[in-house]
Amino acid sequence: MQAHRISYLAGEARPEREERFATSSDMVAPGAWPAVAVVLLVRMRPGARAWGWSRVMLGERGVRAIDGLRFARALGSGRDGGFGLVPSLDRQGLFALFDDDRSADAFIDRSALVDRYRSHADELWIARLRASSCRGSWGGMRMSVTAQADANAPVAALTRASIRPRHAIAFWRHSPPSEAGLARATGCRLAVGLGEAPVLRQATFSLWNDTVSMDAYARHGAHLDAIRAAQRGGFFSESMFVRLVPTRIEGQWQGLRDG
Repeated sequence: MQAHRISYLAGEARPEREERFATSSDMVAPGAWPAVAVVLLVRMRPGARAWGWSRVMLGERGVRAIDGLRFARALGSGRDGGFGLVPSLDRQGLFALFDDDRSADAFIDRSALVDRYRSHADELWIARLRASSCRGSWGGMRMSVTAQADANAPVAALTRASIRPRHAIAFWRHSPPSEAGLARATGCRLAVGLGEAPVLRQATFSLWNDTVSMDAYARHGAHLDAIRAAQRGGFFSESMFVRLVPTRIEGQWQGLRDG
């Protein structure tokens, strides 16, 4: 599985005007799906890589018959959990949506699947989150907004897109400068490149100290240039940009413990 940086954080401004996102005071868009997300990041033990790759190959077929689960994607990653085209042999992710906190917690604490991830992992990081803003869809799914962000509290962003093949080169041309800016970004605790399918169906997840830090990266410099190019060029056939409020974080990723 190859992963590439999607250089457009949830909640960024359009070039000509401020983008408006749904908030907890808005009506939920028709067809919006469950409110509680679980993000799982894993670094497999060397002897468990084949099992990990079987999760990615099975995709959502490997996440079934779980109470309250409405949507799931098993995801590969770039080398070392980064954003390049070279696939990682051991780093992967899972994104899932549940009806409520109870179902999400039961999945984290008691499901056979997460137990197997734990038993195969050198590192495992899990967060439960609710959306504070959302635009677009993933596989036809639109995430309902049920949280109010605190400007001074941690905030996460999930971005994913299906890249039109004819725009792939243009998309990738804008990626390295944005990645370099992210590496220098103040307040970014965690950033990982994820991929649902090689090259063209990509996602990223990042965790920030606060909204100010996220906005400082998302709305300036190379990142803003990438936003403008994507909007002008119609790079994506489908995309979803979500800001998320973490309500539970545990584990370790890239040496970072508990977010």
